[in-house]
Amino acid sequence: MKITIERAALLKALNHVQSVVERRNTIPILSNVLMQAQDGGLSLTATDMDIAIVDKVEATVNEAGSTTAPAHTLYDIVKKLPDGAQVNLSTNGDQLELVAGRSQFTLQTLPQDDFPVMTGGDMPTGFALTSSEAKLLIDKTRFAISTEETRYYLNGIYMHVAEGSDTLRAVATDGHRLARVEFPAPDGAAGMPGVIIPRKAVQELRKLIDETDGDISVNLSDTKIKFEAGATVLTSKLIDGTFPDYERVIPQGNDKIMSLDTRSFAEAVDRVSTIATEKMRAVKMAMDSGVVTLSASSQDSGTAVEEISVDYANDRIEIGFNSRYLLDIAQQIESGSAQFIMADPSSPTIVQDAEDKSALYVLMPMRV
Repeated sequence: MKITIERAALLKALNHVQSVVERRNTIPILSNVLMQAQDGGLSLTATDMDIAIVDKVEATVNEAGSTTAPAHTLYDIVKKLPDGAQVNLSTNGDQLELVAGRSQFTLQTLPQDDFPVMTGGDMPTGFALTSSEAKLLIDKTRFAISTEETRYYLNGIYMHVAEGSDTLRAVATDGHRLARVEFPAPDGAAGMPGVIIPRKAVQELRKLIDETDGDISVNLSDTKIKFEAGATVLTSKLIDGTFPDYERVIPQGNDKIMSLDTRSFAEAVDRVSTIATEKMRAVKMAMDSGVVTLSASSQDSGTAVEEISVDYANDRIEIGFNSRYLLDIAQQIESGSAQFIMADPSSPTIVQDAEDKSALYVLMPMRV
């Protein structure tokens, strides 16, 4: 293999693929990136056996060939090269030689035949999402993904077409809060199986979305999902589990509605929670006519109380919430006005953007 490639193009492609490579690997070949040079381009592939990312970039190919090289080391080298540099890559036995200007590096390689190939297999369902739809799907839900490994079926975003409708939904929950976003299902999504996209795949896809203005192509089966964004292809195994019946968690009879300015509310919660204990992070909300009183207390730090004006005309009610969860949801409200739809201190509360009903959040109360 012998190629010349622009530093910026190589860096962008390496940035895409190296992020799936674990820093510590018991299998040496998984620390490497597969490099395949042919037909005027360089293909880079990295995998952790659950996710694979392939990126293709233009290059001057003097000699076609392939090899594998340490992903993070190669990325760090290219990142430190000067802007505008032309990078020459060539193989010499079991070594990869990199020359850029007066800089020269030699890296140990491993046989490309040892590199695992992650095939997508037959993926009968295919559709396209706009980059804004894909961004909405992820940003409105990923904060609620569970980090509790024992409940592995909650460690991702559940994507499905709502039963009896033409609506595509994405749902995430950790048992304390739930986030659901929906929009019209794109052509080709009807009849798709409900799939749980793992957290790591969600994170990697989100990075790719920021760098593409075009549509995201989605293909999936019962076990795998593939996203194509520009020249980058991300393939991931799906979580093999059953997502809980989230509809049962969304209350239907809540009748106490409070509307408020999201920014003022978030700032007040942030101030009051300074006093809350690190473990509990509890903030009490006391709703009364036209006002909500936020309070927190701890034996070590003292107490904090703040009032903000709201639109509320029901009976007085006091509910405790985790302040971090309140702030996470407030960040998703874009119109500036949020609605809290409540029943009583022990029942789940619904939070929505007052002007955009595509996203819905459910919060479980805390005892304060």
